[in-house]
Amino acid sequence: MTEPLEKRLEKAMAELQAAQEGLARTERELRQASFAVLSSDRAVRASVGPQGELTRIEFLENKYRDMSPQELAASVLEAANAARLKMNRHVMKAMAPFAEPSSNVPELKGFELDWERIFGPEVLRDDDEDTARDDQAAPAWRDALGEDGED
Repeated sequence: MTEPLEKRLEKAMAELQAAQEGLARTERELRQASFAVLSSDRAVRASVGPQGELTRIEFLENKYRDMSPQELAASVLEAANAARLKMNRHVMKAMAPFAEPSSNVPELKGFELDWERIFGPEVLRDDDEDTARDDQAAPAWRDALGEDGED
């Protein structure tokens, strides 16, 4: 026996209200989000804001004094790009529940978001933020400079 239309509409409206409230909470949280990432050579820490914008660059332990301009630029770019990627993944995870189909109202199918088109293909690769730096391959910029990544 199917539910009366009125009851289904009531459920759908309640779910819509809950989704709107959840989205508002998520938006508030995302507006305050920031991520900082240390470059693999530990010379630079870059921070990004909620839209992936660069908000801070720190040059650590005066390592920049012994770096060529190209090395320093590569460290800044590496840290900034990694921080932006972390932010993109954070946004993706925070927004994912709002795209899922409704379990209570089968008519609400959810919608697909093309995260790759929004943030680029790297956002869908395995999240290696818990992987130790030693386990990662040397960044491509080190190969270009003829460095092996060791201190």
